[in-house]
Amino acid sequence: MAGLAGLAGMSRAAFSAEFTRLVGQAPLTYVRAWRLALARAALARGDASVAIVANRVGYTSQSAFGHAFRCAFGAAKGTF
Repeated sequence: MAGLAGLAGMSRAAFSAEFTRLVGQAPLTYVRAWRLALARAALARGDASVAIVANRVGYTSQSAFGHAFRCAFGAAKGTF
């Protein structure tokens, strides 16, 4: 987020506040939701294994990915 704030010529706090005002979500919340949406779509298409999809969207452990996925969608990653 610091990089985006710098590109925008803003402090991290100001960038976060403005992003939240415009998008309706904090930057990290938005990024997490986007990553999980990409993962869900890839799993639904059958593009790759759960481990590969988790890695592609930035999770280094399947456990962390599974927990985040369950929290976001209320279902295990295997259901997709």
